Amino acid sequence: MSTTYAIVGAGLAGCEAAWQLAQAGCDVVLYEMKPQRFSPAHQSEGLAELVCSNSFRSAEPETGIGLLKLEMAELGSLVMDVAKGVEVPAGKALAVDRELFSREMTRRIEAHPRITLMRREITSLAELDGQGYAALIVTAGPLASDALSSDLARIVGQDSLAFYDAIAPIVFTESVDMNVAFWASRYAPEDKDYLNCPMNEEEYLAFVRALVAGEKVAPREFEKEIHFEGCLPIEVMAERGEMTLAFGPLKPVGLIDPRTGGQPHAVVQLRAENREKTAMNMVGFQTKLKYGEQKRIFATIPGLAHAEFLRMGSIHRNTYVLAPEVLTPTLELRARPGTYLAGQISGVEGYLESAATGLWLGLFLAGKRDLPPVETAMGALLGHLRTPAKHFQPSNVHFGLMPALNRKAPKKKRKELYAQRARDVWKRWMDGEGE
Repeated sequence: MSTTYAIVGAGLAGCEAAWQLAQAGCDVVLYEMKPQRFSPAHQSEGLAELVCSNSFRSAEPETGIGLLKLEMAELGSLVMDVAKGVEVPAGKALAVDRELFSREMTRRIEAHPRITLMRREITSLAELDGQGYAALIVTAGPLASDALSSDLARIVGQDSLAFYDAIAPIVFTESVDMNVAFWASRYAPEDKDYLNCPMNEEEYLAFVRALVAGEKVAPREFEKEIHFEGCLPIEVMAERGEMTLAFGPLKPVGLIDPRTGGQPHAVVQLRAENREKTAMNMVGFQTKLKYGEQKRIFATIPGLAHAEFLRMGSIHRNTYVLAPEVLTPTLELRARPGTYLAGQISGVEGYLESAATGLWLGLFLAGKRDLPPVETAMGALLGHLRTPAKHFQPSNVHFGLMPALNRKAPKKKRKELYAQRARDVWKRWMDGEGE
């Protein structure tokens, strides 16, 4: 039986998967289309090129990303090891010299005796069939080539492959002021599918003005086509007229504020992000506002003055599959057994989240690790990819992806409890208990 694996894409996820398989004694052929072909965002020939920020975000152990860093390091992550060696000062965050990072990642991959780097574009997965590979891993990233994207769309179905993110913010339910917000669905007040934040006319108009004036993230050249009419940034809708939102995602029709007994001027709705309703998604709030502006402006919404954000909103280019529909729990394509996806194309968001899926998949295929428990950062992230959702969106790692604590706790203590539970469960899993 072959122990040679093919990997398409030498970004963070591809390099991490290749490294884990090679370290476990498997042979890997890693295909990378640069320099034969560059995506609109990539510029250098190096592997694992960081095209956006040079930050791997918070290193605090009481955050989801901080926990993921610890877990990755304990599994022998190549990305974490290299990052620590080229770290630059960034306060409580882990940031790297991006040129040194890519250079060292490239050096280690090229130097590994079990990894063969092939500088060649793969335009169809069928090109690699019949070559005796034990499995094929696709880690083509958020800017996969048109040809490969078309081939993947053919395999999974056109409606199961997306080409941009329209991500709304997520808040901790406990941080919403329930003296203001109320549970109800339009035309069915007795249902508790949505958490509603009512606005009077003055509050609404001030909110619209703040959205229009807020500082936005400038679009990159390759992202300018993403503003589709069906999913506009909330600030773009606000710019079209002061009542646009009140007749759109903030329409109050069918909702009665129990405090007044009347219909509000506008309503911000939050939809449950998980079964336990510990995390809520702000419906229709995809945005290009800078993160600081989002926190400032959204805090003016009645009921959200002290909201704790688990994830901020964004809109950007991103090729990804609707993971719960097309992937098995082990990231294998249902429509093409023997082919696996990892990285952002699998439905995660962020540098380290992408690397983490490649890391885990490499270990899994090498027979080293099964699925981690959902109480851990990595387990929660992988759990997101197999959780059915009417509106699946890629996600960063955060506590809202984990099972509820089932106990009330202050904000700071709650993070400590999530983190401590994650570390305890992770240790048992690493020690082999319950596998």
